[in-house]
Amino acid sequence: MRAIYLLPALVVVLVLVLSSVFIVDERKKALVLQFGQVMQVKETPGLGFKIPLVQDVVLYEDRILGMQTAPTEVTLLNDRRLVVDAFARWRIVDLVRFRQSVGTGAEERAQQLLGSILTQAIPEVLGNATQEQVLSQDRAVLMNQILAIAKREGAALGVDVIDVRLTRTDLPEQNLEATFARMRAERQREAADERARGGEAAQRVRASADRTVVELTSDARRQAEIIRGEADAERNGILAAAYGRDPEFFGFIRSLAAYEVSLQGSNSSIVMQPDSEFFDYFRSESGPDVADRSPGASATPSP
Repeated sequence: MRAIYLLPALVVVLVLVLSSVFIVDERKKALVLQFGQVMQVKETPGLGFKIPLVQDVVLYEDRILGMQTAPTEVTLLNDRRLVVDAFARWRIVDLVRFRQSVGTGAEERAQQLLGSILTQAIPEVLGNATQEQVLSQDRAVLMNQILAIAKREGAALGVDVIDVRLTRTDLPEQNLEATFARMRAERQREAADERARGGEAAQRVRASADRTVVELTSDARRQAEIIRGEADAERNGILAAAYGRDPEFFGFIRSLAAYEVSLQGSNSSIVMQPDSEFFDYFRSESGPDVADRSPGASATPSP
């Protein structure tokens, strides 16, 4: 009978002993709470003990945690507006104060509180800076100022803010569209200037080419006229010399040439006065065979 009662008692004792032991991982910290009050803080990994059924163990992260803030619109010193967000790294350093600050919300509640701190610190610091400072090497100085504020405010929560980085610094959507429109207008103006300069250069090239064509054409015509004049002079000299040697024969040859040109074709007719000078050699007694030697055409004198 005694063994029957002893076995359940041993089971109960074993359960109580196991319930009084808890293990803290090396990545965690632990608080032992009794009716909501902190009774024990365990920050080193290993075994811990608590009162079963009376005390509870709450584990918290001992690692460095990261958080991303919501985008915040900031007005800079030169009235420029930017949309800024930041990334922060933080760690729990005072478990008791952390528990008192965030309650049962743990790390999630701490993220919200830190986000509010950074959302207030970013406009406070960047509101005294220009756009050039935010977008230049001076940005590191601004981030250190934000970090100092976050450290001071975070200490009240029992956390240490290790680092704060600005991850985005963009123009608001409406300003972004205006900036893009201004950039497009500037590029279009530059393109128009380039086209105008190109058109001006092309016009100069065309004008130079046209002037060169006119000069070459004028020179060629001048040389052609010179050559033609020299040839005409030489021809006239030859004709004059020939005429001076035998004027009668010269006139006869010129008349034959005129007859040949005038009586081209097999069906040519000429109508003129019978006493026309054109027929002098047809009527001449010194050349009765001229008509016989002319081309096969008929001349019909008008009555």
